[in-house]
Amino acid sequence: MSVVRLREPGLEGQLRSRVPLLWLNDGLTPARDALARIPIPFQAIEDAERRLERFAPLLSRLFPELEPSRGIIESPLLPVERLKHALEPNAAGAGRWFVKADHALPVAGSIKARGGLYEVLLHAERLATERGLLGEQEDRLALASSAIRALFREHTVSVGSTGNLGLSIGIMAAALGFRAVVHMSADAKPWKVERLRRRGVEVVEHRGDFGDAVAAGRELAAGDPRVYFVDDENSWPLFLGYSVAALRLQRQLAELQVAVDATHPLFVYLPCGVGGSPGGITFGLKHVFGDHVHCFFAEPVASPCMLIRLASADDVSHSVRDLALDNQTEADGLAVARASELVVRTVRELVSGVYTVPDRALFELLHTAAITEQLELEPSATAGFAGPRWLIHSPQGREYAHVAGLVDHLPQATHLLWTTGGSFVPHDEYQAFFERGRQLKATPAQSREQS
Repeated sequence: MSVVRLREPGLEGQLRSRVPLLWLNDGLTPARDALARIPIPFQAIEDAERRLERFAPLLSRLFPELEPSRGIIESPLLPVERLKHALEPNAAGAGRWFVKADHALPVAGSIKARGGLYEVLLHAERLATERGLLGEQEDRLALASSAIRALFREHTVSVGSTGNLGLSIGIMAAALGFRAVVHMSADAKPWKVERLRRRGVEVVEHRGDFGDAVAAGRELAAGDPRVYFVDDENSWPLFLGYSVAALRLQRQLAELQVAVDATHPLFVYLPCGVGGSPGGITFGLKHVFGDHVHCFFAEPVASPCMLIRLASADDVSHSVRDLALDNQTEADGLAVARASELVVRTVRELVSGVYTVPDRALFELLHTAAITEQLELEPSATAGFAGPRWLIHSPQGREYAHVAGLVDHLPQATHLLWTTGGSFVPHDEYQAFFERGRQLKATPAQSREQS
């Protein structure tokens, strides 16, 4: 293990003891200045959205569930007043709450759908174009032709995953005719493994965690030009695919007449694993809303890899194990020991802060979301629900609002809770999650603290 030097006294002890906390990013910079230093322009996000629109007819043909949306993969924006009243005692002063329901995204059933499908489609387009089988202006429906599918059968698309990205990559690659291989970490849920295999995806199970699965997949792909490895730690296509969500959200808020400006701040709470999806979304949101949006990442107390990396006093990639944390959490999609350096470099000046959540809170929040809004989520998808309370009630949250000049505007704020996965969870497994949450909420507070 390497020595971790954190900039703030006392933070290391809190992280080691798994005490939930809100850390504020002292590197936060005005959006215009921060974005000017990132070598990826806003146009790249617009190009990604246009490309996804161009792929829409193909997606509609490959996946019948996309026919109603004409091949556009997007999630609803749901007002959640009952959830707000259940979680926030002073609901009248807590602004408006919405859930960005990425747990309901079709095809892949998680936040990973936009980025994962986008990268596979981009690879397929480039491969077919390079082989002279697809013209620049040709309808992308041609990617489903027998000639191009024959080409794809000679190639492999591979990825390392804790589950949700594997579903996204594996399902899309197999649907196009590629040999699809997903390297799954030990904490991946068995039902996700079985779902992939039913779709014709080859699953390689590893004893290690997310980092080990990614490293194994990367090594096996190296040197074979017929294998395309989707690298969750170092992928611009994934990142840009995720960022498209910001453009979609901007339109959804406008349709609901929700203002985002200096007196109507937008707070966004994003569950974070390796960082790709929350990082890409944050990058897009900052381009769209500038300093009027405030993005907070949520991580399990056992796996605060992004927090550790952003709070480090040195520019070194650290594992949570360097602080004697075991990276063991029921939030399988967030069970990541080391943050993506690509994401860290890109959003280190854009993220407002990171807070941590114990597993017991994830299950309690899952139960509350079910009984108030009938949302069926997996545990990792509820991490964002703890955000508003940190912002409104903690000393750190009040400090943030004061420094940002937002205290008087909090009653007009919008709080957006971003979910990750849940709609594909088998009924029996979801019922076990629900019952565990119910039991924890019924347990005396002192016992809950020890659970």
